[in-house]
Formats: sequence, structure tokens, C-alpha cells
Amino acid sequence: MIKILKYFLQSILIYLIFSLIKIFGLKISRIVFAHVFQKIGPMIKSKKIIEKNLEIFKNDRKFIKDDIIKLMWSNYGKTFIEYMFLKKFSKTSDHIKIKGKEILNDIISQKKQVIFVSGHFANFELMSMELTKRNVKLATIYRPLNNIFLNPLMEYLRKKYICRNQVQKGIKGLKETINYIKNGFNIALMIDQRLSEGIKSKFFGKDALTTTLPAQLINRFNLEIVPIYICRLNNNNFEMEIMKPISFKESLNTKEQITNRLNVLIEDLILRDPSQWIWTHNRWK
Repeated sequence: MIKILKYFLQSILIYLIFSLIKIFGLKISRIVFAHVFQKIGPMIKSKKIIEKNLEIFKNDRKFIKDDIIKLMWSNYGKTFIEYMFLKKFSKTSDHIKIKGKEILNDIISQKKQVIFVSGHFANFELMSMELTKRNVKLATIYRPLNNIFLNPLMEYLRKKYICRNQVQKGIKGLKETINYIKNGFNIALMIDQRLSEGIKSKFFGKDALTTTLPAQLINRFNLEIVPIYICRLNNNNFEMEIMKPISFKESLNTKEQITNRLNVLIEDLILRDPSQWIWTHNRWK
């Protein structure tokens, strides 16, 4: 009951903030909430998770922890308010540069079926949106918000402006995903969060529960993986890179091997700029 009340009060506050954001506009809201999140972010319980995650990550890399945290919260704040401007993003491409267009054009022209994978980088919602805008036949797998009062809004926004075909993670979602593939759809999903039903796979040198869904789909349907990386630029525009397809036909084909390789892929993408990734996930719980 206490948790429900907490979620309700949180949702009232966030709906109020969203109303104000629409009044302020995108440019001012980005400035304000980047600053707000930098201030209040470290005060919430995820601070311990971030510190633990970065301790695992650090090794001999030349990244400054405080800079990563500050820039991550700034990006988090901007991404938060950008949900109210998804309609604007869906109607234009002025805000984003696409690298690897030839790869995407090849997938579309040859009617290939692939699995697009990425992580929670920059404004991660743009991955499926940009693919859909370019007429990729797509279904997107998502994890519902814990807050039952906010989740309906998020689902509405995602279906309306990002990708109409939203598939909830879980057993039921797996069946839906298989049906989409059988009907010629491509699949998009984030593979960087911890899942209780996953397997232990090394992530920055430490075991982390990791989804095996891509591996299951690869082995069943012989699909290629197409990694996508999104980063926020200094002018608050974005760059989205569509990378070369990865085929598992000839070698790595066990569930464990494929999952391990995909974790290495996410590691490499994080290393491009750690401040672009959301470190609040309890990845090594």
C-alpha cells in the first residue's frame, strides 16, 4: 500500500512537471532539467548503485568518475523532458544525423529480417523511432515502468510516436515476438539491463545477469544482429550509427557464446563515451 501511494504521489509530481515543460518549450526545459537532475540526482538512492557500477567499470581507463556522473545526470534530465516532444521528433529529422544509411537501405531493399540491438545511450527511445520513420517493419521490446500510474502514459507515447508495435518483456512477450518474426517483422531491443531470468555473463569482468532473448531468436530463426549506437552531441542534436550486421552462422552459436559476445559489444559502445550510458541500472546485482 505504501509503494502504491509513493507511485501515486510521484506520478502527480511528474504529470505537473510535464505540463510545465510544454509551457517552457524544448530549449529552456533542457537547460533547466539538465541542471535540476545534476543537483537532485545524486541525492536519490541510485547514488550507491552508480558508485558501485563505476567502481566495477574503472580499471585503467582515463575517465573521471565525477565527470561521468555529472554528464549522465544532465543527459538523464534532457531525456526525461524530451518525452513531451516526441511528436516533434517524429515529424522531422533535423535533430539527428544517421551514419550507416547504406546498411539500413540494404536491409530495407532486400527485405532482410534482423535484430536491432542497443543500450540505454543518450535518448535511447530514438532508435526505434528513427527506424520506423524510415519504413522499417519493426516491433520493439520494452520493459514497463514500475509506476503503474505513469506506465500508461509511457506506453501511449511509445505506441503513438516511437513504434506502434510494442512488445512487453516476458514469456507472453516472447510469444508475441516470435509471431512478429514469422510475419516478416524486424525486432529492436535494449540488451544492457539486468534480467532475473537471464544467464550470468561477464560484463566489464564481472558476472551480470544478461538477457538471452537475442541468442534464442538467432538460433531459432538464423537472424543477424545489427548494433545501433546513439549519442547526444554538444548542440543537443543526436548521431545514430547503424553498424554492420553480425552473423552467427559460421561460429559462435550457443546461447552462452552469443550472449557473451553481445555483452562485449555493449562494453565497446559504453567505452566510446561512458557519460552517454545510464549508470543507474543495478547491472551487477
